[in-house]
Amino acid sequence: MSMLSIARIDLERLFVRPFAWILAALTLAVLAWFFLLDLNAFLAAQPRLATQAGNLGYTDLVAAPHLLAFTQLSLLLAPLLTMHALAGERRTHTLPLLFAAGLSPARIVLGKFLAVLAYLGLLLALVALMPAWLAHATSPDWGQYAAALLGCALCIAALTAIGIAASAFASHPALAATAALLVALALTMLDAGARLGDIDTGWLDYLSLPAHLTPFMHGLVRSVDVIYFLLIIAVSLALASRRLAADKVRG
Repeated sequence: MSMLSIARIDLERLFVRPFAWILAALTLAVLAWFFLLDLNAFLAAQPRLATQAGNLGYTDLVAAPHLLAFTQLSLLLAPLLTMHALAGERRTHTLPLLFAAGLSPARIVLGKFLAVLAYLGLLLALVALMPAWLAHATSPDWGQYAAALLGCALCIAALTAIGIAASAFASHPALAATAALLVALALTMLDAGARLGDIDTGWLDYLSLPAHLTPFMHGLVRSVDVIYFLLIIAVSLALASRRLAADKVRG
């Protein structure tokens, strides 16, 4: 059994469970509703925006915020989808079966990670199509939209990796979901809490997730932001692999 086999099996498990379909339906319904609200507000503001120099356009006011809304929802979606990844295997005593199949801890972790990432990636693609459908009637900034899409994809991947790490350390899926949500919220509100406490936010800005996601929303792709998300993914998956390796040694 290979890493891709683990990913395929987990993805099939997701798609045969009503939970995954209900979660996808609710997510798309909520985002479609907010998209229509944002679009209506944008159309209503057209007379005012037309008189302003350097005014914000469709991408700034509708398309990019739409992608950002899905990323914010992923703060909850990722923990819910990853909580059973390894904690569930441990709870049902099926983790030794994966070890017996000759899979290394790193391959198990990567397989679980890719399965959830594929699910969320499919949702992101569907969400991204909503603003793109109106391209014929608007003038979207495709460069900015592509940057925003890249930033959202990297952020979602980082949240998924955090969820996998939490699931690797937790003994129960509910604990894994709670831990992943708390870590994600901490990264999200880190700089805001420092500003409220009148603390120097120099190094906290680098740790803060929104500080690295916001430039993507404005069409700016910076290497420091890409590296930030890749570091979160790498560290989270490495921690999960080490935890599984310890489980394998203990038997």
